[in-house]
Amino acid sequence: MATTLSHPLRSGSLTGSIIAGRALLEKFPTSILALAFRLAVAVVFFRSGLTKIASWDATVALFDMEYMVPVLPAAFAAYLATATELGASALLACGLFTRFAAAALLGMTLVIQLFVYPENWPDHLLWGSILAYLVTRGPGALSIDHLIAGRLIADRQS
Repeated sequence: MATTLSHPLRSGSLTGSIIAGRALLEKFPTSILALAFRLAVAVVFFRSGLTKIASWDATVALFDMEYMVPVLPAAFAAYLATATELGASALLACGLFTRFAAAALLGMTLVIQLFVYPENWPDHLLWGSILAYLVTRGPGALSIDHLIAGRLIADRQS
C-alpha cells in the first residue's frame, strides 16, 4: 500500500505562500519607487545646498581649507557644488531632466567620495546607488519627464 507523506514544499504550503508573496511584491509599481528615490536623494542634496548658501563665507572657507577639490579654485568649486545641489535636486523632485540631474549628482558624489570624504563611503554608496538607478531606469511614470515623453510619442504618431 502506497502512502503519500505530507511534504512542506507542496502547493498551498510554505513554498506556495512564498511564491505568491513574491508575485505580489513584484507587482508593486516601480514608478512609486522611482518617486521615493528621487525625493529621498533630492532632500539630502537640497538641504546641503541650503546650508551652503546660509553662510557663504564659511562655505568658501570649507572648500578652501577642508574640501580642497583638486584643479578647481575654491570659490568656483563652491559655486558649482551649490548650484548643482540646489538645481539638480529641484529637477529630481519634479522629475524633469531626471537622468541629467541624477548624473550630475552622481558625478558630484564620486568627487566627494574620491577627494573629500572617502571615509563616508556608506552614505556615498547609498546615494550613488539611488542615483545610478535613476540614470539607468529613469524617473518613472510620476514625473514631468514621463508626461513630456508621452506627448512626444503622441505627436509622432499623429
